[in-house]
Amino acid sequence: MTSEGFTVDLHVKVLDEQVVERAKARGLDAMVYAPHFTRLPDVRARARRFSDEDLAIYPGRELFTGTWQRRRHVLAVGLDEQVPDFLTLDGTMAELRRQEAAVLVPHPGFLSVSLGLEELRTYRETVDAVEVYNPKYLPHHTRRARRLAGTTGLPTFASSYAHLPGTIGEAWVTFEESVADEAALTTALRSGAPRRVEHRDGPLHTLRRGLEFAHLGYENSWEKFDRVMLQGTAPTHPDHVAYGGEFDDVKVY
Repeated sequence: MTSEGFTVDLHVKVLDEQVVERAKARGLDAMVYAPHFTRLPDVRARARRFSDEDLAIYPGRELFTGTWQRRRHVLAVGLDEQVPDFLTLDGTMAELRRQEAAVLVPHPGFLSVSLGLEELRTYRETVDAVEVYNPKYLPHHTRRARRLAGTTGLPTFASSYAHLPGTIGEAWVTFEESVADEAALTTALRSGAPRRVEHRDGPLHTLRRGLEFAHLGYENSWEKFDRVMLQGTAPTHPDHVAYGGEFDDVKVY
């Protein structure tokens, strides 16, 4: 990665020594770690464990809103308090506004798991950026995402959306100004700070894209949801004791 500026992979699902080594080799300055079904304190603790002076790792939450069959994903950066999965979309957005988090839309219009044009228009004043590229995208996904961003006038971003370690650093955002900490990244995203959306290309990138796309099958299966969320009270289920019933009025399960 030869671009000047501050480079951030804004959405990764995996984090260990191998991931950190690869991120540094790819020239990243920072990553946002946002695993599924993991409460914010645990995300924050793991991010802190693997951060150092060469690579900052910031906690994020990819929130699943609505029911599993009609879920919409929203990526939040800069949360101060916990937010569970499977609230109504309106309830989730209201909580993110209250916390003044950066609100990103991953993979817009992708399959049945993200926001489309109607939702982007409805929450135009809450959403801070739309993802226009990640390695799971096929060409028509990229075109549609760019069209949605252009229609709404929202800033854009890219990420590796890495569920596999080898995908780390395949796509990133380069901010013109350095980002000192989580608060500064949140501010940069919320303010629409100048940035470049970039990604790798070539045969190896194509291979990694294929591997990530193949990984979608299990990620989006009812079997996974039933195992993780419904067979007991999962860590990010609204009924978990950690939330103290705070979100009962906007939960969908």
